[in-house]
Amino acid sequence: MKIPQVWNKRNLVLLGELTKTDFKLRYQGSVLGYLWALLRPLLMFAILYIVFAKLLRIGNDIPHYPVYLLTGTVLWSFFTECSQQGIQAMIGRGDLIRKISFPKYIVTVSTTLTAVINLLINLVVVAIFALINGVTPSWSWLLVLPLVFELYLLALGIAFLLGSINVKYRDIGSIWDVIIQALFYAIPIIYPVSMVVETSTFAAKIILLNPIAQVIQDVRWSLITSEATTTVNFVGGWAELFAIGLVLFIFVVGALTFRKRSRFFAEEI
Repeated sequence: MKIPQVWNKRNLVLLGELTKTDFKLRYQGSVLGYLWALLRPLLMFAILYIVFAKLLRIGNDIPHYPVYLLTGTVLWSFFTECSQQGIQAMIGRGDLIRKISFPKYIVTVSTTLTAVINLLINLVVVAIFALINGVTPSWSWLLVLPLVFELYLLALGIAFLLGSINVKYRDIGSIWDVIIQALFYAIPIIYPVSMVVETSTFAAKIILLNPIAQVIQDVRWSLITSEATTTVNFVGGWAELFAIGLVLFIFVVGALTFRKRSRFFAEEI
């Protein structure tokens, strides 16, 4: 049986080489090198924890709030890195695209896989931090991996969709950066969902329909505490299916758009 071009050995080797090269180049010339894969989300966590937990006293009623906050920070950093780097991937590899004929999706996927490597390193740190903080390990920890895969599909779908448009219209990357800033405050990363419920139950339900919020809250439920408000236990099972369906829809639309526009990349870059 003939192996589809998408999965043949040549493409897999190229994907692996581009991923390794991208990971090395990202930290080339840096004094701390690969340590920045750990330091960036940890520094962001430290700032947020001091400001919101210590000064503003947010999260006092949440079990293991430091782990709760660190988990949200790590997942958010992964999503932003994956989507932002993926959107700029085709432009960054313009010379390669013009010179060599190969499936263009490999460039975007290799860039996002670098973010996956960073995430896996950070998840180990989260697990260690959770144990130190007194979180009891359970079988529910295994649910973290499929949830992370869901978030990855969402980021990859956005990277395919916006990245293919960004090749011709370079404003897309800047617009997405602004959207990312807005999403940071629209998703319960720093604050608990219960704070939104006190103001508006309807608004809390709308927030949890967002796949990013759904994944973050589900990971918190699986990893830290069963008291975490999730899309299932607050809105309903249909809402969880809606969020997952939305992820699949964005991924399919993004992949199809990327495939359609990829034939023009060499000319537009």
